[in-house]
Amino acid sequence: METKIRVLCRKRKLVLTKEPGLQWLIGSPFFPQFTIVSTIRSLHLQSSLDPCSPDYSKESYDLRTLIVRGFEVIGAVLVSDHGFEANARKAAEAARRIRRFFTANCGDGGGDDGVVVGAAADLVTGETRFFVSNSAKFDRITDVCYEELPEKFVWDRGCLIRCELGIKLPIFVPANNQSVAEEIFFAAIDGIAALLKDQKIVYVVEGHKASEGALNSVIVRGVELDATLKIDNSKESANSLPCSSFCAENKSILHSGESADAIKVSVLLNQSSKSSGLSAPVAEYFPAQETAKLVVISFNLEVLCYAARDLPVTHTISLLVVPGLIDQLTAMKKLFLPCLFSNHPQFRPYHFCPPGFLHPVTVFYELTYGETEMRQVEVRRALHLRLGLPLDRPLLLIANAMNFAHTRNGTANDATRKASLLLKDVHVEVPGSGLSGGLVSLIDGSYEYYHYLQDGFDDSGWGCAYRSLQTIISWFRLQHYTSIKVPSHREIQQALVEIGDKDPSFIGSREWIGAIELSFVLDKLLGVSCKIINVRSGSELPEKRRELAMHFETQGTPVMIACDARKSPISIVAIVSALTRNIMIIGGGVLAYTLLGVDYNDASGDSAFLILDPHYTGADDLKKVVNGGWCGWKKPVDSKGRNFFLHDKFYNLLLPQRPNWV
Repeated sequence: METKIRVLCRKRKLVLTKEPGLQWLIGSPFFPQFTIVSTIRSLHLQSSLDPCSPDYSKESYDLRTLIVRGFEVIGAVLVSDHGFEANARKAAEAARRIRRFFTANCGDGGGDDGVVVGAAADLVTGETRFFVSNSAKFDRITDVCYEELPEKFVWDRGCLIRCELGIKLPIFVPANNQSVAEEIFFAAIDGIAALLKDQKIVYVVEGHKASEGALNSVIVRGVELDATLKIDNSKESANSLPCSSFCAENKSILHSGESADAIKVSVLLNQSSKSSGLSAPVAEYFPAQETAKLVVISFNLEVLCYAARDLPVTHTISLLVVPGLIDQLTAMKKLFLPCLFSNHPQFRPYHFCPPGFLHPVTVFYELTYGETEMRQVEVRRALHLRLGLPLDRPLLLIANAMNFAHTRNGTANDATRKASLLLKDVHVEVPGSGLSGGLVSLIDGSYEYYHYLQDGFDDSGWGCAYRSLQTIISWFRLQHYTSIKVPSHREIQQALVEIGDKDPSFIGSREWIGAIELSFVLDKLLGVSCKIINVRSGSELPEKRRELAMHFETQGTPVMIACDARKSPISIVAIVSALTRNIMIIGGGVLAYTLLGVDYNDASGDSAFLILDPHYTGADDLKKVVNGGWCGWKKPVDSKGRNFFLHDKFYNLLLPQRPNWV
């Protein structure tokens, strides 16, 4: 049978950079051989002059921390402007060496380290050629298949397993002997690692969807574990249930910040045992040879693994969970060592599934520092570079970590369930504007549709700007800029009172808010800065079509439109705060809309505006919203000669800016 390369990641995500460099190809022992799930960039080089000279020690440490168990390095691709075959040979050798590092440092190599994929990508054209390499041959593979449904491919075959373990480690160490203290610390960590394989250890496996036929729980004892098994040849065992008995059918994970499904594994230690005779407690006294001090080191381990659905749970614990826990113990050993005698930092693992990735990654963050401090920003920037993520949005904030909080019956929490019931991206079902020869510029990203009377709250006649603000904040949530829940009317009012813009009596009132107030709320709750532009009359608003189109092309965010008859117009173009570039709002106190796009013909001057109307009071029915015109294209003057934008009112345009940071 002819060898095939199967690529699950998007073609544009296969090569992460247009600069010379090496990227690791990630696969899984649970997939057909030579299946590429993702690529991860090599950052640590022995020589800056040679892009294919990775520091294998640093790279293997970072990759073992980053890649969840159940995935592995299966090859490498070298991006360069030289010959394909020569570069592919270098890439294959680098992949073979990094796999040997895993074998030497971790006691496993994820399978045979002899057969790897070597690939080369042309720096100019982007053309990529694949080769398969082992000790005997080096063959080019021309049969390359890009999977059409990659997420289905991954999650039809496997599931997630999660194990959380809190560690509190008290040790006595010499107060004035750093080297001996380090040895004692290492021995204590190694003792915990050995305990994870002890016959007295107990692992409790719990299914999260008992209502769908999965079993509730089962116990795996240490005596049943077998670390000598191989992942690729472990078959279903008659003595152990498969993972499929504990997870829902064909259930994919959900991305950052949303609830994710995983089989839960808990670790218990059986301290009691039968005794053949009478016994009494024994206390031993070991006098210290020098001045000693008590050091208590506390940290949490949280391991995430990917396993085939037919893999027995005993094999899963033996081959994935226990090695994963030991990996994190090794990482903690390295992280705590420099500060053994000082204030211990707060390290914690977090799991992310960034946009474009088919599998989770694990990162350690030091919680001693705030997320906006430069030290943390630089850590995230390096992770963005390694994973090929954009450098203008904070995809790896703790707020965007995968959320495993479920209720006892396996359902998501109320906030997640509520959000899932709202209509999303309703403009997708709207027909074209009918404008001849127009240039269309639309919102970039997803949002939720907020409108009058939602949640049983009657804000008819005064709450349209609040609803537009809620739609805007939902955009920030769904683009992973924040994880705060969309605020209620009262919470919006509370924010304005807290910053001193309103008196306490404003809370609970039915007062309108406008563009300025919305900019204050976005700044306070999200740290988002806003640009404000005033339009003196509705007749002038179509003249802003080019500026609006530029906003959608460069920022891609929703825009709120409202007219304001309460105040005299002020001609301003202001930057409120100064951090971001995101959503545009045209704000006021009489009537408010949300703008999702513009269509205009520069030659004829004709234009149309894609409006999302928060004044809708019906049920969240997509057909009713679209057919009723609550989301649709509006021309400045309709077929009956009526003006959509009022000529005797003025408008404020609020343009929150998209955050440009990681």
